[in-house]
Amino acid sequence: MRVALLTEGTRSVAQRSAGGWCGRLACALTEHEFQLYLLGAGGGAEYAGPPPRGLSAVHELPIWGRRPGGRRPAVHRRPAFAAAYEELVRALVTPGERGLFGPALHRLAELAGQDGTLSAFLASGQAHRILERVWRAPGSETAAGQPLVRDVLVAGDLLEQLLRPLSAPWYDAGPTGLGAADLCHVVGGGPAALPALVAKHLYGVPFVLTEHGLHLREQYRGYRTAPYRWPVRALLLAFFRLLTAETYRQAAVLTPGSGYDRQWQERCGADPARIRVVHEATAGAGRAAAGPEPERPTLVWAGALEPGRDPELMLHAFARVHADLPRARLRMYGEEAAPGYLAHCRAIAERLGIAPAVDFASRPPATADAWAAGSVVVFSALSQRSPRPLADAMLSGRAVVATDVGVAGEVLGPAGLLVPPRSPQALAAACGALLADDERRARLGLAGRLRAQERFALEPEAAAFREIYLELVSRWPAFPVGTRQPFARPAEYWMAGAAAAPAEEDPAGGAPADPLPAVPRVGPAEALAQARR
Repeated sequence: MRVALLTEGTRSVAQRSAGGWCGRLACALTEHEFQLYLLGAGGGAEYAGPPPRGLSAVHELPIWGRRPGGRRPAVHRRPAFAAAYEELVRALVTPGERGLFGPALHRLAELAGQDGTLSAFLASGQAHRILERVWRAPGSETAAGQPLVRDVLVAGDLLEQLLRPLSAPWYDAGPTGLGAADLCHVVGGGPAALPALVAKHLYGVPFVLTEHGLHLREQYRGYRTAPYRWPVRALLLAFFRLLTAETYRQAAVLTPGSGYDRQWQERCGADPARIRVVHEATAGAGRAAAGPEPERPTLVWAGALEPGRDPELMLHAFARVHADLPRARLRMYGEEAAPGYLAHCRAIAERLGIAPAVDFASRPPATADAWAAGSVVVFSALSQRSPRPLADAMLSGRAVVATDVGVAGEVLGPAGLLVPPRSPQALAAACGALLADDERRARLGLAGRLRAQERFALEPEAAAFREIYLELVSRWPAFPVGTRQPFARPAEYWMAGAAAAPAEEDPAGGAPADPLPAVPRVGPAEALAQARR
C-alpha cells in the first residue's frame, strides 16, 4: 500500500530522514511505498536529489517565514473567503462557536484548491479587519487582555503561516497527491495534521497520528516565553487546542509513544478505544553493553543544567553518599541551559564539601560513553516526558535510579529503582544501596537492558505499525460516498466505437440520457489508479 508520511521539519531533516524516525520506519516496512510530505522552514524549492533510503519521494512545503508570492482572490470570490475565515476566527475566540473550527478549515482548503489565493487573502487588509472585528466583539475571550492593532497584525501573520498547509499542491489523485494514498501517517501532530484532515475530507483517506511527546503540551510550554503579548499567545494556543481536538476526533488510530502520553491524550478528548501505545524505537537498541565498570564507585548524571532536571537534588544526595562512601565519585554530563546555572551548581558542591569528588563534564560525544563512565546512572528530573533517555541508559547495561515522575515508572518497571522527586534522602539511599551491592547492581543492569531491548527495539515498533496499517485499510471504506467508483461502466464502454455510439434518447424527449450520469467518464489509466486505491 502507499503511505503518506506527514511531518514538520527542515531541509536538513529530509536529507537525514534515512537515519530519523520516518526513515527507519520506511526501511523496516519495505513491503509498503512511503512518500514523505514535509512542512519545512522555508527558503528553498522542492527537495532536490534522490530521496533517502526507504522513501520513494520527498515533497516539501515552506510554512514559516516570508509569504509566498501570488495574487489575491478575484473580487467575486472574496466574500466566500471572508465568510470561511470569519467562522475560523469565531471558533478561536468565542466559547460557544468551537464547533465551527473543522468546517471552516475544510471550506478554506476547498477555496484554496480552486485558485491558490488563500495565503494572499489571509495577508490582506480585509482579513486583518475581520480578525480585529471578531476578536473585539462582545462575548469574545479577552481574559488575556484586549488585543491592540499590533496584536491583530502579528496574529494575522502567524495564522497565515499556520494555515499554509491548506494551500499545499498535494490534494489530488495523481502520483504525488494525497488522494492516491491508501492512508496518511501524521508524525508529531500540529500543522502536519492539516493535510491529513483535508485528504480525509476530500477523498476519505484515513490517517494515523503518532506523537512522541504531545504537540499541544509542547506548545503550552513554548508560548510561556514567546515574544508576543498575551492576547496573541492566547489566540495561538486556542488554534493549537482546537486543531488537536479536531485531529484526535478525526484520526482513525492514535499511537502515543508511552502510556503517560496516552493519559494526556485522553484528557484532551481522545477516544480511548482508538489509542494504542507504540513505544518509540531507540536507535541504539542493537549496540553492545557498556564495558567493565570504573575502578572507583561512580554515579553518572546526564542532562541539561537547568532547574527542571534538578541537578541540585543530585548534588545533595551525593553529599550523603560521599559521607558514607568517601571513594565515591559523581560525573555530571550536560551543558548549561540556564544562564549562570553551572556556576550555581559548582557553588553548591563547594558548600557541601564535595567539589573534589564532582566532575562537571560537557556533553559527551555519545550518550553511551557517558553511561559507560559510571557504575550507576541517575535521573533526578522533576518531569520526564520522553522515555528515550531512560531506555538509552538501560541499554548500556548499567543499573538505573530515577525519580518517579512522568514515564519513569513505565519505562523502568521492576528493572530499576524509583524514588520520590525532591527527596535527597531517598535518592541517596537508593544510590548507596546499589554502589554497596555488586551482585544487585549487575542483576538490575542486565534486567534493564533486556527490558529496553524488548520494548524499544525497531522490530516491535515496526510489527505494531504493520498490524495497524493492515487492520486500518481492511476495515476502512475504500471508496467513500460521492467519489468515483472503479468498474462503474461495463467493459464494452471502453471499446473503440462504443463510447462514440449514439446514446439512448431520454424517454421524456430531450437530450440523450447517460445510463450512469453520476459517474464522469475517465480514462483507463485513471480508472486503474482508482482501483488500486
